Amino acid sequence: MRAEGRSVIHMEFGQPSTGAPAAAIEAAHRILDADGMGYWESPGLKARIAAHYGETYGVAVDPEQIILTCGASPAFVLALSCLFSPGDRVALARPGYVAYRNTLKALHLVPVELACGEAERFQITAEAVARLDPAPDGLIIASPANPTGTIIPPEELRALAEVCQRRGIALISDEIYHGLSYTLPADTMLQHAPDALVVNSFSKYFSMAGWRLGWLVVPETLIDAARARMGNLFLTPPSLAQHAGLVAFDCRDELEGHIRTYARNRELLLDALPQMGLRRIAPPDGAFYIYADVGHLTNDSLSFCEALLRETGVAVAPGLDFDPVDGNSFIRLSFAVSTDLVEEAIRRLEPWIRARGIATAASSQSVALH
Repeated sequence: MRAEGRSVIHMEFGQPSTGAPAAAIEAAHRILDADGMGYWESPGLKARIAAHYGETYGVAVDPEQIILTCGASPAFVLALSCLFSPGDRVALARPGYVAYRNTLKALHLVPVELACGEAERFQITAEAVARLDPAPDGLIIASPANPTGTIIPPEELRALAEVCQRRGIALISDEIYHGLSYTLPADTMLQHAPDALVVNSFSKYFSMAGWRLGWLVVPETLIDAARARMGNLFLTPPSLAQHAGLVAFDCRDELEGHIRTYARNRELLLDALPQMGLRRIAPPDGAFYIYADVGHLTNDSLSFCEALLRETGVAVAPGLDFDPVDGNSFIRLSFAVSTDLVEEAIRRLEPWIRARGIATAASSQSVALH
């Protein structure tokens, strides 16, 4: 459609539309001129990330517990391969990030998906984990979550940590959306479970998705295992990205400006969508997503999103990506675009959604009459 000259508003991507901080880009230019680069693991970046846990959460982390990775996806593979063997069962929320399920299967692990709806704020609860029989070998949590943006409150994180410790369940916390919060701040799981494995990345808050830089925090007992897997499977993250990432940590003013834009975009959508008839929305506490129920309009979210794209030029993600059971009734909209594009998307969505609602109601009435 873009090649045909059509205007497309990309609200389907789970990535910021902004680039890396200006100072990080400037540093990268300097490094390109001065450093031949090679396989490298930045001691300065590891120390800076470790210090971040102390500054932000009051948690002491040794720099050697930080394994630098080529984004969050390899960090997730490292975590799973350090903890589990083929056939092990790992619990996770549904809806949830599609790569959790697929990576588990690729590593010959068994996903145990727990349905999480409005009653649970679309998040796993300690009560649900306590009821699992037999206990799973592992649990994956994400707070803020993809696709819903919901944050697990501190007291629930504490309860999850306790039930996992009691039942011998290994814990992986995906914290890639930390820093992107609009209601309550997100705790790191390390505040409640020091032996948890924590995945994070420069892709979201730092707006550096294309730089492929992330990290995994491991307990001291798993440092050697994680380093061995990183070295054999992925070598090291890009040297240039590590130089830029270290500088990006000190670009908070610019990065917080992105958060203010996201907050404004979130407010616009939360005001506009209910007026269109999309009133059932998962609480978007953080990240940059709206997960909206469109069950009154369709039972095929993939076809719905394709029609929306073709007829309005607004691209959103079908809920089926995140929930293979109930996702046909949901869509996910990313608001990590500019505010003017959100405003234009609302102008396009409103008449289309309203027309779809009228047509669906008329069709239902016709079926009822016959």
